[in-house]
Amino acid sequence: MNRPIRQLVAVLAVMFLGLAGSTTAIQFFQAASLNANAWNVRTLYREYGTQRGPIIVAGDSIVSSQPIDDAYNYLRVYERPEIYSNLTGYYSIAHNSMTGLERAMNPVLGGSDSSLAGQRIEELITGSQPQGGGVELTIDPQLQEAAAAALGNQRGAVVVLNSRTGDILAQVSTPGFDPNGVATHDTAAARENYQALETDPAKPLIDRATGGDQYAPGSSFKLLTATAMIENLGLNPDSPVEAPRTFVPPGTTHDMWNPGQAACGDGSGKVTLTEAFAQSCNTPFAIGGIAVGPEKMVAQAEKFGFNSELATPLPVSASRFPAPADAAALAMDSIGQRDIRVTPMQMAMVGAAIANDGVVMKPNLVRRTLTADLEPVSESEPEVLSRAMSQQTASYMHQMMVNEVKNGTGYLFTLPGIETSGKTGTAEITNDIPPHAWFVGNATIGDTAYTVAVVVENSGNAVWDGDGGSVAAPLARTVLEAKVN
Repeated sequence: MNRPIRQLVAVLAVMFLGLAGSTTAIQFFQAASLNANAWNVRTLYREYGTQRGPIIVAGDSIVSSQPIDDAYNYLRVYERPEIYSNLTGYYSIAHNSMTGLERAMNPVLGGSDSSLAGQRIEELITGSQPQGGGVELTIDPQLQEAAAAALGNQRGAVVVLNSRTGDILAQVSTPGFDPNGVATHDTAAARENYQALETDPAKPLIDRATGGDQYAPGSSFKLLTATAMIENLGLNPDSPVEAPRTFVPPGTTHDMWNPGQAACGDGSGKVTLTEAFAQSCNTPFAIGGIAVGPEKMVAQAEKFGFNSELATPLPVSASRFPAPADAAALAMDSIGQRDIRVTPMQMAMVGAAIANDGVVMKPNLVRRTLTADLEPVSESEPEVLSRAMSQQTASYMHQMMVNEVKNGTGYLFTLPGIETSGKTGTAEITNDIPPHAWFVGNATIGDTAYTVAVVVENSGNAVWDGDGGSVAAPLARTVLEAKVN
């Protein structure tokens, strides 16, 4: 073989090896990233061309995939979006994106989860069309509908938990949105609808129950402060506590007042812890929080789940109790103002722990996962998150919460013939912005222990005339009435 031919063979060999190497790199090493690339049309068609599984509430599909005559084969359809959109989220080809349960449970709904391996093998053997699995929720539709109706056109959120198991029985955020507008296969319309939602000042895409900017809890936070006082100062409901009309925290000249600048109790400057709790006095809890101390107050909050993210499997942002800067900051923190920011889910966890003998259960939204034939694959089990207080302290807190409804600011939570307990809260913002109204309550109806947490932004339709007792407490009662009637 002469020299030119050898050179040509060498060049061709190098080119062949280069082609083989690049093909191997693309088909093997880069396969995952290429499949995940939003611009990969084959991936898009394969992903959206699969019949995704349903999302189910009490035996009915609230999300399903319907056949459609286009390149994607199936259209995602959302039922009752006005009450379920914050849970389901959306599944959109316009952005090649998904949110809510569509995202959190995508491996099951899309059929790729390892738990569905048997189903995938059967599809491969039979040559049948790949399908996704189903997801059954813990939601009670009666409570979900009652919560949405009670909130109406007000901005806010309601969370209802099974106090004993942590199952989420209702999780409503208002305003909601219509995922169908984003799920449409008309790309231009989907993008236009998404843009309208994204720029809406009411922020309908945010689940106010679990995230967003969070809220100051106001006096509903006294559930935590009272727990810390009992746990660390040796108090009980009958213990006398300092309750001046006004209190000046150390290191400041700023007066703290009780609501309405009123006296606490008979004005003597001393009341029982039960009286302070029922009247939602500020000064006893500011003084009590300082006495407990910043480290123990933060530690108590973290026993309830503060400062930690959570997944239900939907993400729950961490409620915040940062280390107080000084005693004055701690005084304000102890009445649920200044640096404290919470989600309604977190406040429901606080209330549920008291009803559950001091044990915090992990909130859970998914009851079961299912095959495409709706056969069970997995079933959730109650999971303990932490112990927030002793059983004795939980009993004391329950006693004070019952009195709060019977004789205090939470009286509008009363349900005839049922022992109800709770705590109101009115979270001040500025002198120009109406406060947020809060209520956290417990009630056992039949065999189920319910905890309900309500927040109504800027006191809802009552505006400046509203507070936790007049707006949030009756709303919470209305929600639980769905299980009484």
